[in-house]
Amino acid sequence: MAHACGERVIVIGPSCSGKSTLGDQLQALTGAPHTELDALHWEPGWTPAAPECFRERVRAVTASERWILSGSYIAQQADISWARADMVVWMDMPFPVVLARLITRSWRRARSKELLWGTNYERFWGQLKLWDTNQSLVAFTVKTFWSRRKRDYALTQDPRWAHITFVRLRSSRDAATWLRSVERSVQAAGAIVPGETSTAGPG
Repeated sequence: MAHACGERVIVIGPSCSGKSTLGDQLQALTGAPHTELDALHWEPGWTPAAPECFRERVRAVTASERWILSGSYIAQQADISWARADMVVWMDMPFPVVLARLITRSWRRARSKELLWGTNYERFWGQLKLWDTNQSLVAFTVKTFWSRRKRDYALTQDPRWAHITFVRLRSSRDAATWLRSVERSVQAAGAIVPGETSTAGPG
């Protein structure tokens, strides 16, 4: 695992792997602004943004020299953000951990009526429609977890992204250890900057 954080970082992984949490933690350590791709993609009523609108939002967020993105949307926007990124952190958490977190988070958000990105609310009962991957993130995760893990591994080997440093974190302990190494690196550089406000969303 690398011991320093890049200037333009993307955090990828399945839902509830800890992407947004890690993004917020990196923001607090480095001062680089953190944005979640879900916040750029979803509009009120769980309506996806028009493809070019979404891409323009990604361009705007990644135009500066320092930023953190969390989320994948590889087919829709990797040619924009990955082309500029110098580090990708892959939250490759075990399937049982991801599934347990997903169910717990959905229940908590539904009960608390948490507003996501200022636009939408999560409905827990929709998660129980295991036959419908459009409504149930649980069903979507079960269906796509393994194929997306293979895809993410292939991305780390793709020569198009040879300019990127990849960090693969396979557990919460891995993530904590790597974050400590980032903190030490930032402290050694004397460059700890108070974090800016992030655009929050699911992890």
